[in-house]
Amino acid sequence: MADSGWPGCARSLKGVVLDMCGVLYDSGEGDGVAIPGSIEAVKKLKASDLQLRFCTNETQATREKFVAKLQRLGFDICVSEVFSPAPAAVAVLKERGLRPHLLVYDGVLPEFDSVDKTNPNCVIIGDAAENFSYQNLNEAFRVLIGLEKPLLFSLGQGRYYKETDGLKLDVGVYMKALEYACDLKAEVIGKPSPMFFQSVLNDMGLQPHEALMIGDDLVNDVGGAQHCGMKGVQVRTGKYRPSDERHPTVTANGTVDNLARAVDMILGQRGH
Repeated sequence: MADSGWPGCARSLKGVVLDMCGVLYDSGEGDGVAIPGSIEAVKKLKASDLQLRFCTNETQATREKFVAKLQRLGFDICVSEVFSPAPAAVAVLKERGLRPHLLVYDGVLPEFDSVDKTNPNCVIIGDAAENFSYQNLNEAFRVLIGLEKPLLFSLGQGRYYKETDGLKLDVGVYMKALEYACDLKAEVIGKPSPMFFQSVLNDMGLQPHEALMIGDDLVNDVGGAQHCGMKGVQVRTGKYRPSDERHPTVTANGTVDNLARAVDMILGQRGH
């Protein structure tokens, strides 16, 4: 019988999905900084018999620019391995014939070049950072409140994330403000949406129980993956807080000090 606990479950795994910010690196000035041991850990996973994908709620740059940054930091990574909310949102917009009003970071705007934005019939909100001014939020509010059926998409729903100079408010805070003002519920594209995790599993050709998610966000990374039927392990880097280990609703399958340790445990179980 397969061992369902951590790290024994690693023996039956076929794929690993890694969060990026707070697991591989901490963002900040310039390209940010790689978390010690993480570059080598990615190399070890790629040299193993496991499939590897990267799953991020990063919405401050296009995937191409984001991947180029990680390559400069020393990571072996390519665009086709990375899943992020903006391309998934573009697919939803085209499928449903929607025209968005965008409240996003300037760096991610090119992802939406192929989308009609005239006379918007929905709002998309991402981690806009300094673009979350009163004026911009109010403009998004006015678009929503003026629609017969207001439709708000949020690229992720994180509360905060960590940069090299400290914690920063994330998109979920502003999503909640617009939800409250317009008395609606946003559709989340990105983690922890089951559809987002499923798209990664589909790309690997795996069933949920064959894959493991490693992240620093207990609710969106670990909880989102578990909700999909995957295993979820939390690292004590990035936005991890000691209180996560006593969370009332989400319990990670395992908690480890960092990605390097998690990978060594996985590969140790598999006899590598």
